[in-house]
Amino acid sequence: MTGETTNIHATAIVIGKTGLLFLGPSGSGKSALAFSCLAAAKPLGLAASLVADDRVLIAEQNGSVIAKCPPSIAGLMEIRYTGIVRLPHISQGEMHFAIHLVDPATAERLPPEGEQIDITASARLPLIRLAATSANPLAIIMAKIGASFDESAI
Repeated sequence: MTGETTNIHATAIVIGKTGLLFLGPSGSGKSALAFSCLAAAKPLGLAASLVADDRVLIAEQNGSVIAKCPPSIAGLMEIRYTGIVRLPHISQGEMHFAIHLVDPATAERLPPEGEQIDITASARLPLIRLAATSANPLAIIMAKIGASFDESAI
């Protein structure tokens, strides 16, 4: 990896070949939505893996944003009010989109198109806003990016 590694509070998953980085304050539902996406991918025949939950190490490598898992939490995800679950995981993955959890009571109904968000001082990703109460988050994300998470998804 090139440049510095930054430890951020987030959840990172990879569905097919597409990396999703869930951002939001503690208790906002990042892990629950990421878990829902992982669970929804399996019946669709998509590979789905956790990279890291709660703490994600972010670095840039050849212009890509790479998420890496601290070894002490590899394969572990906390589902609030349920406990810690062990999931299929990978040690690192390229991130393609940031999913920012929003409160429907205060969020803009129609956010600007083409938004991006700074993940670190030098790393940016396209931003998708999503309510923590979304019934089918993977379907919403797929509709937003216009892809099916296969190799041509990006």
